Amino acid sequence: MTWKLGTRKSKLALWQSELVKSQLAELGQECELVEILSEGDKVLDTPLPLMGGKGVFTKALDDALLSGAIDFAVHSLKDVPTRLPEGIQMAAILKRASWEDVLVVRKDLKFMEEDREMVIATSSLRRQTQWKSRYPNTKVVDIRGNVQTRIAKLRASNWDGAIFAAAGLERMDLDHEIAMRLDWMLPAPGQGAIAIVCRENDTEILSKLQKLHHPETANNVLSERQYLHVLNGGCSAPIGARARVENGKTILSTVLIDVETGKEIRHEIEADFSPNELHLGKEAASLSLKEGAQAIIDKLTSKR
Repeated sequence: MTWKLGTRKSKLALWQSELVKSQLAELGQECELVEILSEGDKVLDTPLPLMGGKGVFTKALDDALLSGAIDFAVHSLKDVPTRLPEGIQMAAILKRASWEDVLVVRKDLKFMEEDREMVIATSSLRRQTQWKSRYPNTKVVDIRGNVQTRIAKLRASNWDGAIFAAAGLERMDLDHEIAMRLDWMLPAPGQGAIAIVCRENDTEILSKLQKLHHPETANNVLSERQYLHVLNGGCSAPIGARARVENGKTILSTVLIDVETGKEIRHEIEADFSPNELHLGKEAASLSLKEGAQAIIDKLTSKR
């Protein structure tokens, strides 16, 4: 039986889905791609924070999954809300690719050496706040669209640069566009990882999809998502988190920045690595809440 794999229509989404399709073929399971247009792909003239952020790239695929139009769906994990719709479960998280954000420039990097206001494009409050914290003399402009569209918009503009996820550029063979890796910028929770979801009662599909699961990646990205979930910030909040395993320890770094005041709440905590025990995200969120995180999140929510 051929399974129906639900995917967004962008080149990056199709690349990710073809990767999953090929890995399943190696396990003897054939799939056909079913392309679905998400709300986030339809509406390109509204900044993501004003669209609410939660599920704008995933809801259409969730609906298709629950209706039986597809058997499972492939997503960029950073786009997946931390609370999945009833009847849908996380089946597998693939090995993480690059987690960093990167800078793509219109001409070159000379603008960073000049004493003038630089213009940087990003639709992400997380990227905007972290960039302006380091480079306060910056004007930020909104940019939407797939990877290729955003690069084209940058080239046709008078902006200095735009911020992208490294994984997206690398998967599209566009890593030559990377002018600078922003390894100081904490990524969106789950950035660089591919997630697969299926219906809760599909035990046969779940069993085979779990063979693609990467436990260390899952431990890291689920710790990051736990931090986001407890703060209830949503995918578009100015929240960055990165977990990594070093010397048998899971280390979680987090940041939340107030868009209006620039106040930063940062933490780095660690614990013994345990793929079946997740608590670092909760601990980091608890520390952040004690320092005023809720007020920052509430301000964002009231503006939507």
